[in-house]
Amino acid sequence: TRVLVTGAAGSVGSELVKQIVASEPELIIGVDHSENPLLMLDKTIRAEHPNIRVVTIVADVADPTQLDPIFSQYQPAFVFHAAAFKHVTFMEESPGQALRNNVGGTVNVARHAMAHGVQQFILVSTDKAVKPTSVMGATKRIAELLVRLFNDASSTRFTIVRFGNVLGSNASVVPIFKEQIERGGPLTVTDPEATRYFMSIPEAAGLILQATAMSAGGDIFQLDMGEPVK
Repeated sequence: TRVLVTGAAGSVGSELVKQIVASEPELIIGVDHSENPLLMLDKTIRAEHPNIRVVTIVADVADPTQLDPIFSQYQPAFVFHAAAFKHVTFMEESPGQALRNNVGGTVNVARHAMAHGVQQFILVSTDKAVKPTSVMGATKRIAELLVRLFNDASSTRFTIVRFGNVLGSNASVVPIFKEQIERGGPLTVTDPEATRYFMSIPEAAGLILQATAMSAGGDIFQLDMGEPVK
């Protein structure tokens, strides 16, 4: 099986790569526009799984010309689309970039998936897409709606998986709190009564893979994040 992961250098994307490689695919293709973490992922995977064919590519998913040669050459059967801008505050300041990457990038990858006969496309989404109150959440919701339309118009199965805060992921609240505590405070919270759901990175990636196996196409899976924490 040939598997492509976008956003492969990110927290969830890199964990997806690691868990997929453990099932010994024919080929794993990791795509990201951030070269240093992608390089580190490449070295780790090659060292731990020397018999697996690994290809890592620096590319911008929002640029269709960069995707053409990747899909044409490697012909993936499964695409996990984890590439996205996810930092809520940053995206409020840069809504154009949020649209370009989160919506435009999803459309580009999805169109290439359909054109090249990809078996299944999995959009890694967020619970912030439910009744969105931010630019980031809104762009992910638009991406979800487009993906469901693509599912109705294509032989490719399109699957959406939503989850909340992932412990230790890049720009998530836990590393920010940890840094604030190490500095002696204060801790910044949006509201004294705010609650959040948390999940570990391996747990999130494992559930995404489970949802992939369960999906008939056009589904939205909302991961059970357990009990909320203040």
